[in-house]
Amino acid sequence: MKRWYLYPFSPVYNLVTGVRNLLFDIGILRSTSFRTPVIGVGNLSVGGTGKSPVVMYLAGLLSQQQLRTGVLSRGYGRQTKGYHVVNYDSNYTQVGDEPMQLFERFKNRIVIAVSEKRVPGAKKLISDMDLDVLVLDDSYQHRYIKPGFNILLTDYSDPYFEDYLLPAGDLRESRSGAKRAQIVMVTKCPADLNEEQKRSYISDLRLRPGQKVFFSSINYSGNIKSKDKQLTLENLRSRQILLITGIANPKHLMAELQQYSVNVKHLQFPDHHSFTDSDVKKITKEYEQLGENRLMLTTEKDYIRLKTFDYLRPELYYWPIDIDIDNPQEFNDTIINYVRKN
Repeated sequence: MKRWYLYPFSPVYNLVTGVRNLLFDIGILRSTSFRTPVIGVGNLSVGGTGKSPVVMYLAGLLSQQQLRTGVLSRGYGRQTKGYHVVNYDSNYTQVGDEPMQLFERFKNRIVIAVSEKRVPGAKKLISDMDLDVLVLDDSYQHRYIKPGFNILLTDYSDPYFEDYLLPAGDLRESRSGAKRAQIVMVTKCPADLNEEQKRSYISDLRLRPGQKVFFSSINYSGNIKSKDKQLTLENLRSRQILLITGIANPKHLMAELQQYSVNVKHLQFPDHHSFTDSDVKKITKEYEQLGENRLMLTTEKDYIRLKTFDYLRPELYYWPIDIDIDNPQEFNDTIINYVRKN
């Protein structure tokens, strides 16, 4: 989102973030490195780049290689402080919705922890769990840790090279910060993206020698799921659907859903929204007005928060997503080779 009236303040923001990055670059501010391979995942912009599916992809890839894999998150939106390992007794208020979503997917196949202080959190997680590899979630501006490998994400329809610094735009730091990445992944690409379009996009990215670029698209599951049921997407065609979202950018989900149903009522809440009893009353009222042939649908991340309300849980479905990468073997080999060699 561009806010031109705030443009005079962006140079001030650029100065502050630029000086901070320079202090890290020249070693006055210290970045901690680890002997254990560390993969950082993040973006230059504020939210909405599809980070969660990429982290889930990495967690699945690495755990399939029989590597003891950990994911460290800040635990955005949680009501606790300090270091916590996510387990069967955890809930999103204690650890945040994204770490809880990861745990629901992988259970004990990986180790997930949260810590607002990344350096001591990473040290404890690596040491206590004897990790082979650590994935840092949303780490690009958290430079007190120096990942051995950085993956920078940018939304295909809202790339960082067309964005501006806060507060006029959504960039957390200058576009030049992209130089720290080993991989730039363009997310949420259209399924029909051709090679000529990719070449044009890569030209706009202005990559440094050695940097690799991959294009990924969202892969929506063929089924929606509830607490104890699942339905094929064909079941959506005859339904009156109430879609509930609390994510940064729901437009891709809405566009996909409208391929299966034109009868969609969308209740949109802010990203990481902590749903209240008042919200649930509003959701319930809207849902009951849809009539008998109705269905309540949300995202996998929002389901983590909404299922805590007893009334909604039996009625609520979520739509799992993964990602498809244009050159998956090259991407997988790049990641695994980094881990194996370090």
